[in-house]
Amino acid sequence: MTMRKRFQLFRPKAADNGRLLGVVSDFQRFSIHDGPGIRTIVFLKGCPLRCQWCQNPESMLARPEILYIRNNCIGCNLCQEACPTHCIEAVSGRGIVIDKAACLLPLCGACQAVCYANAINICGRYLGVDEVLEEVELDREFYDRSGGGVTFSGGEPFAQPGFLLALAAGAKDRGLHTAIETCGQADWEVMEPVLAHLDMVLYDLKHMDPETHRQLTGVDNRRILDNLRRIDRLGLPIRVRLPLVPGRNDSPENLRATAAFVAELTHVEALDVLPYHRMGEPKWGQLDKDYPLHGLAPYTKDAVFALAAIMEAYPIEVTVGG
Repeated sequence: MTMRKRFQLFRPKAADNGRLLGVVSDFQRFSIHDGPGIRTIVFLKGCPLRCQWCQNPESMLARPEILYIRNNCIGCNLCQEACPTHCIEAVSGRGIVIDKAACLLPLCGACQAVCYANAINICGRYLGVDEVLEEVELDREFYDRSGGGVTFSGGEPFAQPGFLLALAAGAKDRGLHTAIETCGQADWEVMEPVLAHLDMVLYDLKHMDPETHRQLTGVDNRRILDNLRRIDRLGLPIRVRLPLVPGRNDSPENLRATAAFVAELTHVEALDVLPYHRMGEPKWGQLDKDYPLHGLAPYTKDAVFALAAIMEAYPIEVTVGG
């Protein structure tokens, strides 16, 4: 890839002659856990929550960001030489340190362009609706054979409402099955138009107590629960997802409250228990952030199924792993 092409990847919306652009962090192909069939997941950047266990911290901010993988760095200093604002400094024992206030992203990308050791990666590309959907349609044959399609995820996809609406409508116009994975923390006036173009909703519930939810994610859950009830009244198929985190939301009281709430809904296909894991922790360090749950051990398999059994007493299907 040429230097010019890399710079184009990070162009801002204002530089694209009015064409609607969104910030996409990644595409995940051949997914089988985020809706029916084989799917492509489109990860949009930006999220209103700050979950302590977030597995995609690079998707919290709705703009391109630099991730620095120190173990890959070979100390060649090419990134320092290429940086037009000299915001990269080599620091003994730390590799390089980037002054993000002085960094020119999204107008730049020179550091990644010269980093052949793959130590600097820029997460987030400004893409148009057709660019995203053309990427999704590369695997159209797999969707048609398996009953799959596209799933919009994040971050929180409703954090880019205009772009999401255009993506969902465009995907339906192309005959694709559409799903969304959402935390539900958005204005209903933003969500409702998008839902008209969706075939399924994957809905995260973090905790049933409003104050505990605030402590764990930065916001309470009142709007989240209300929006889930509204979606249920629309008749869309829903899979509720519970990220099960040791010592945070795994008490029997919270599990029973979650199951009781979900059991009252009409169009929920299942309650999916997603056991805590630490695979996202390295990305916190790559963003120069402290991981809030450092050292927290994941559950054993037996412990996960014992906790899931608490919710199986309610009239809902409970699955482990989605």
